Amino acid sequence: MNVIGKVTVLPRLPAAIRRLEELAYNLYWSWTPKAQDLYASLDAGIWNRFQHNPVRTLLEVSADRLAEVAADPEYLARYEAVLADFDAYMNKKDTWAARNAGALGGPGKGVAYFSMEYAYHECLPIYSGGLGVLAGDHCKSASDLGLPFTAVGMLFRQGYFTQLFNKDGWQQERYDELDLTTLPVRPAKLDSGDDARVSVRIMGREIILRIWTLQVGRIRVLLLDSNVPENSEDDRKMTARLYGGNQELRIQQYLLLGIGGVRALRAMKVDASVYHMNEGHAAFMALERIREQVAAGMDFRTATEAVASATLFTTHTPVPAGNDAYAYDLTDRYLGDWPTQLGTSRNELYELARQEQNWDNQWVPSFSMSVFALRMSRAANGVSELHGEVSRGLWNFLYQGAEPEEVPIGHVTNGAHNLTFLAQQYRELFDRVLPADWTERLEDRAMWDAVRDIPDADLAAAKREQKVEMIDFVRASVRQQLERNGASAADVADVDGLLSPDVLTIGFARRFATYKRATLLFRDKARLSAILNNPDRPVQFVFAGKAHPADNPGKAFIQEIYRTSQEPEFKGKIVILENYDMNVARHLVQGVDVWMNNPRRPLEASGTSGMKASFNGSPNFSVLDGWWREGYDGKNGWPIGDEREYADLNLQDDADAFSLYRTLEDSIAPLYYAQDAEGQNHGWLETVRQSVVTVNPEFSMQRQVIDYIQKYYLPLDARSAHVNAEQEAVARTLGGWKAWIRQQWPFVGLQASAQLPASVEPGEHVTVSAQVNGAGIADSDLRVEAVLKRGEHLTRVPLQSLGQGRYETSIPLDASGLYSIGVRMLPTHADLSNEFELGLLKWA
Repeated sequence: MNVIGKVTVLPRLPAAIRRLEELAYNLYWSWTPKAQDLYASLDAGIWNRFQHNPVRTLLEVSADRLAEVAADPEYLARYEAVLADFDAYMNKKDTWAARNAGALGGPGKGVAYFSMEYAYHECLPIYSGGLGVLAGDHCKSASDLGLPFTAVGMLFRQGYFTQLFNKDGWQQERYDELDLTTLPVRPAKLDSGDDARVSVRIMGREIILRIWTLQVGRIRVLLLDSNVPENSEDDRKMTARLYGGNQELRIQQYLLLGIGGVRALRAMKVDASVYHMNEGHAAFMALERIREQVAAGMDFRTATEAVASATLFTTHTPVPAGNDAYAYDLTDRYLGDWPTQLGTSRNELYELARQEQNWDNQWVPSFSMSVFALRMSRAANGVSELHGEVSRGLWNFLYQGAEPEEVPIGHVTNGAHNLTFLAQQYRELFDRVLPADWTERLEDRAMWDAVRDIPDADLAAAKREQKVEMIDFVRASVRQQLERNGASAADVADVDGLLSPDVLTIGFARRFATYKRATLLFRDKARLSAILNNPDRPVQFVFAGKAHPADNPGKAFIQEIYRTSQEPEFKGKIVILENYDMNVARHLVQGVDVWMNNPRRPLEASGTSGMKASFNGSPNFSVLDGWWREGYDGKNGWPIGDEREYADLNLQDDADAFSLYRTLEDSIAPLYYAQDAEGQNHGWLETVRQSVVTVNPEFSMQRQVIDYIQKYYLPLDARSAHVNAEQEAVARTLGGWKAWIRQQWPFVGLQASAQLPASVEPGEHVTVSAQVNGAGIADSDLRVEAVLKRGEHLTRVPLQSLGQGRYETSIPLDASGLYSIGVRMLPTHADLSNEFELGLLKWA
């Protein structure tokens, strides 16, 4: 038939369970196992077949079954308890945000959060990996904290892809069309009752976007979809796949997300005081927000200041491939008319995103999404302490003359949403020893010490139960894969002996980018075989992960693991699962004994999968990179390698592999198998307990979002209010001042001298002098300072103006050591977000 549309009619639920529909459309259930059980109890087969989707489950379950549970006292008691908890959650007024961030944005305002991907649950596959999980978890904790918060993203109707392995272990991609009418999303409605739609003009065509809403606890997500009849067939495909296609499709999708996302907020009457870009994909939001201000009568420079004053940019990757940049000819095709709309020139606009790229052995300027995001923000952060350091070095060129540690990029270490990944067995254990409101105090470090009171026997039983469930899941997944690929009956039967709950089990599940080194374990197969087949202390591994469809080296890693798992000495002891998604991730982080991660330091910005494993008492065994560099305390897991970088990557891989094997042989396996006369392993369980106690609070998403609120959202909100005060007077003054400074800066001059004896005693002073030619810039707009560097220690001492461009200061040398002394000058203004905002410095 020629289908012109689809509509879903949910069954008329019996009155006793009518609110199952309401609950199905709020992803509160995605982190509430008892809510999920209400739907799984209707029909476990349907629940599993449709990726644990409550909306689809209600559609498929028979009316007789619904009537049956509506008359079942046991089911109704569970239903009423879940709905009572749901109502208490949704109606709570005394939230953390109400107590601590009530002034954010003022009445009716809050945070607008933009991300290309979101991972909320496996039934809504609009994510590829860690970035999406991080964004989804951020939304969940924003809801938990009661933060005024609206997320914006894309509704990819073919998602990322379903990963399948062929008989030879090569990754194959299948794209399944999502039936949006059976998902927990609904079309957004205007006050008039009409469907909410916005449009974005791309290369002379108006692309219509339908807005869908997704309810995540207390907060709302707006998702954009170009698959509407008004668009051409090609334009309808713009939101078909996440990260699919070529550079042209990527820039098209970024325009839809950034420009369409702002317009969606306006259509839904969402007024934000802070805009948060989760990666550079959303940087084009700045274009639309500047356009709005220019259309209201503001000039480009003033509008730029007003917009940037309220914007935060989070960068997630130090890997060049993760930072999109476009040649100017491609950019011209898509941004050709934007300078006119913004009341500026092409050069002035492109200068905000300019980055020199080495393409085909020639350095050419490009339009960098990350540079544009940095220029259009007044706050920026990496996602771990080390990643903040790496990012400051990576983007140091934007602040020429500044030392790397002075680059204005901070950090908020990532977290994960505890309740999404905590096994029910652990929740029940925690209920016994933690306060009744522990789920609202996840970041409270002192509270978690009570976990030490859980008896070893109870902790061991919970771990054992989780492990058995995980192994059952692995066997079912492998059996399904073998049957699809036409394996023999004998091979399928062998699956029943795959993995053992009595053997030390280590998990590794990542995106299969090559720098994550998924195959490092196989660097010395003979040694690995000895470890896995040790008769007294055997070890087994479970792997999972997707490679990008265009990443053949990543696919080759997957195939290498698969082929190794089929070799006689490894068969049954190494398993790689296909189609890594949130469902697979939950089973693995809840069930393995140890979580392994071995990226090439320092390329792992943060990582979060190991956090989720530690939430469930699976200690980390990881390279000291990303979050683990901060999380490792010597007792809650094990490091791989040293805290250093290598110039020779081969040498780095050899050193890390050697460390990995030695730690497995000498530390992890002996500790795991050590038992007392009663068969209890107290030493191992102490490591498990330490992992739970230290990682749950410190790396909770709740802690992360609180950090964002305190370090960035509230200060940006205050800055935005100040910059936009008095009909944008501050923004206008600041924009004009910046233009004047940039115009004059090439003509300023600085000379300096210092009275430096060959050596001095600690406590003595040296005099530093400077002569400045300000090129018309007032002395009050210049900071002239001496910079002293002793090792890694940097000291800045301002020089005092003596008039007529002369400056001088006396500097005490308090500590012994070799000092390097320099003098520099930079523009200063009270309304700058930081002193390096202009990226202008001049050294004598």
